[in-house]
Amino acid sequence: MSTTEVQAAAREGAAGGRRPAGAALFALAIGGFGIGTTEFATMGLLPQMADDLRVSIPTMGHGITAYALGVVVGAPLIAALAARAPRRGLLLVLMVAFVAGNALTAAAPGIWTLVGARFLTGLPHGAYFGIASVVAAGLVPPDRKGRAVSRVMVGLSVANIVGVPLVTLAGQLFGWRASYALVAGIGVVTILAVRQWVPPVAAADGASIARELGAFRRVHVWVALLTGTVGFGGMFAVYSYVAPTLTDVAGLPTGAVPWVLAAFGLGMTIGALLGGRLADRSALGTLIGALVAMTAVLALYALTASSPVAAVLLVFAVGLVCQVLGAGLTIRLMEASPDAPALAASSNHSALNLANATGAWLGGVVIAAGYGYLATAWVGAALSVAGLLFVAGSVLAPRLARPRPRP
Repeated sequence: MSTTEVQAAAREGAAGGRRPAGAALFALAIGGFGIGTTEFATMGLLPQMADDLRVSIPTMGHGITAYALGVVVGAPLIAALAARAPRRGLLLVLMVAFVAGNALTAAAPGIWTLVGARFLTGLPHGAYFGIASVVAAGLVPPDRKGRAVSRVMVGLSVANIVGVPLVTLAGQLFGWRASYALVAGIGVVTILAVRQWVPPVAAADGASIARELGAFRRVHVWVALLTGTVGFGGMFAVYSYVAPTLTDVAGLPTGAVPWVLAAFGLGMTIGALLGGRLADRSALGTLIGALVAMTAVLALYALTASSPVAAVLLVFAVGLVCQVLGAGLTIRLMEASPDAPALAASSNHSALNLANATGAWLGGVVIAAGYGYLATAWVGAALSVAGLLFVAGSVLAPRLARPRPRP
């Protein structure tokens, strides 16, 4: 990317050996780890939280919805309004808001206070990943930007292996409020690490709200966002109901579910690293390949996940492919909007949270209609195909629109 913002980051990152890129990327990944942990921990703590606050589990589920809504609203809004802010300073402010949101969650006296706290916690989510992705891409040579961005996203993946089980255990031993206090502590560690290891990065020359919002005038940006919403919706249609599928369909004991979810997180981690390398070669090719692979994996899931071994392997594969897809989408968005990469990359997380809501809802529709848990994978496969059609249309349309030379 030839933006002033990224070039400034590269110059700062290359200046001397005081702040090596590896340390900066690790600091950014810690933040991803904390955000991933707080996003998914609520699902495991839902019964305890509902009991303590004396509400039903569906009512307690409003906390999950509020967080997702915070991500959808906060990602583009913050990226646009803070267009002129120094990048490292903005990352620190976002982490302070993250710490405050989790602390308010831990101290919430009632359900609606908690819902408000979860909304506030979700606000910095997408903006953090968007700004961190731009900074990470600028710390390395252009041919390694995909790998740098994937290193940031590895924190989100590792959260599913380590962070979520850790805070769930803390909640079981010390109460759910201790879990959110622990997550707030991860945010404090991130603040210290970013302050120490991430170099100062100025905003791009001429940065403004209008220029950032100009990203939304580009067709390729909208195609990529729609692809993320639809394509990732397929994954969430399956993942939202993975626990009852494993126990009621594949016949695994309840105690095995956390281990299978850890396998999902392991797949995500490998997929993030692999996806970064593939995206460095071709973001568009990675995007298309990941959607084809997701369609195939979900179709296999629908056909064979009644087998315990197949179910475990396919849950791992879904995690791997979804992160390859995520890497391709992030780089594609940044390339499609070179003068506003932060807004484009941040908006990607808004799209993913819309995918979460859409996929879970469609999966629930087919289950409620009596088609069973495995039918969610057919829904997912159909959504992946729809995402593939969006990408294909964006590639073919300009070619078809070109005037053909007269014979």
